[in-house]
Amino acid sequence: MPANPNKLSQFWQELKRRKVIHVIVVYVTVSIVLIGLVADVFEPLGLPDGTPLLVIIILAVGFPVAIIISWIFDITVKGIKKTEPLEAITEGNDLHSTKEKTVLSEKSIIVLPFENISPDPDQEYFSDGLTEEIITDLSHIHDLLVISRSSAMTFKGAKKKIREIASDVNVRYVLEGSVRKAGNNLRIIAQLIDARNDTHLWAEKYNGTLEDIFEIQERVSRSIADALKIKLSSSEKVKMHQRPIDNAFAYDCFKRAYPEIISMTKERIDFGLKLLQKGLEVTGENAVIYAGMANAYMQYANNGFETEENMTKSEEFLEKALNLDPELPEAHLALGMIRILKDGEAHSGIAHFKRALTSNPDDPEIMLYLALLYTFVGQNEAAQQLVDNITRIDPINPMSDAVRGWVHFFSGRYEMAVDPLFAAYKLTPESPMHQFFKALILLYNDRADEAYDFINEVVDESSTNIWTLVTLFIKHSIKRDKDKIASLLTPEFVAQIQIDLQHSYHIATIYSYLEEKEQALKWLENAVNQGFINYPLLAETDPFLENIRSEERFKKLMERVKYQWENFEV
Repeated sequence: MPANPNKLSQFWQELKRRKVIHVIVVYVTVSIVLIGLVADVFEPLGLPDGTPLLVIIILAVGFPVAIIISWIFDITVKGIKKTEPLEAITEGNDLHSTKEKTVLSEKSIIVLPFENISPDPDQEYFSDGLTEEIITDLSHIHDLLVISRSSAMTFKGAKKKIREIASDVNVRYVLEGSVRKAGNNLRIIAQLIDARNDTHLWAEKYNGTLEDIFEIQERVSRSIADALKIKLSSSEKVKMHQRPIDNAFAYDCFKRAYPEIISMTKERIDFGLKLLQKGLEVTGENAVIYAGMANAYMQYANNGFETEENMTKSEEFLEKALNLDPELPEAHLALGMIRILKDGEAHSGIAHFKRALTSNPDDPEIMLYLALLYTFVGQNEAAQQLVDNITRIDPINPMSDAVRGWVHFFSGRYEMAVDPLFAAYKLTPESPMHQFFKALILLYNDRADEAYDFINEVVDESSTNIWTLVTLFIKHSIKRDKDKIASLLTPEFVAQIQIDLQHSYHIATIYSYLEEKEQALKWLENAVNQGFINYPLLAETDPFLENIRSEERFKKLMERVKYQWENFEV
């Protein structure tokens, strides 16, 4: 899809979006039929000789009127409504125009990615790791708002002024620095800047070896607290001093392994596991390294590599991690995912996410997963509270936009979900998940033709990613192409959908949209069995389920869903 379509292309797309092309085709077709009919019957009916000409004139006058009306108004399942202008519902030029800025906190900071000035460019992982560790240390300070790693990393390599960056994330202070790592030797420079007047509050150089890295991180964090006149509590001091991996070599292995493990390629995950194993050989049993190994095996499973075997291995390493540290947030987050993906236990997944958040209350990733799970069980108010926190801490992460859109979607606010879901897609257009939600929200806003064209333009049909396959399911459903729908329903696809409550719900709604009631009810029952109990959405709000709401089987299912929903405790 071209990044900057020309004016003619944009106008053509707008005509299609407003259904003007559809109206023109229908109007011309009906007019031709009507003119032919009048020409055949006006003499037998004794009508005046000028009748055919009069009909042609009336139709000609009505043609521009029909075009104007179709441009301004749209007929939807909710009645006639005014069509929103494109700029009000699409991405726009400002990626963050859909967000309302919160009041600037006086004690707020972003840690910019430390620049790697090492002789070896492969040391990039180390400078990124240092950035992340300082963010983690600072996040333990209750009186300081710290922008998350994912938002901070979006400024890596950016040539923006400090004041602009601070404005983008709505903070007052900015920490920036550089790292030089040559062999075992380190040189770290850090400086704290007040973005309000672009003044340097504090700057320091640190020279040492890899073994000094933990002390340097703590000194940087304490210096920032001193510069901002924040008095640290005893518990905050303890947390900043804690080091889950206290051996420098093992710590280095762990930091090198992380980008390999999340790469989604088997060869790199293999390498990441080898690095973790090296670290384990030095430290002996270590909860964080065990959790990293569990994450690696989960990544194997999520990418279709010996799914059951690797999911079991992931559980084994998580058990080792939790035996050493029962409250380790990384372990509970991973275990919550397993309980949902493998066992279909949404309640158990939520319990683990909550436990992880208790140990790490400012982690936006944990908040994101918990917010999404809350929408699945119909606890939308609790989900919204988490979304508000995520927006403050992690404002430039596409997942922040996505989760805001999801909360609107699963609350039945489909028009309000458009902006954040479009923004999430624009930030990461290559993401199959964001492609899916953009197509889905178009469909739910009565823009099926646009959804179909969008999928045609951007989706890689050769991909086996589950999000891509469900997106193609939408595409073929829009055209009622049953043969292509059937071709998607391979045993592997069906098996993946069956263990996922969210995908099962979406498949159920699309089948209901197709008026295939038996399939819709089967998949909806599966979604409920997996823990999808958002009663208001299922029983009342989702327009696509209207086709099956009168079925006795649906009513009986809703009795169970209502009971579970009403008795669910946040």
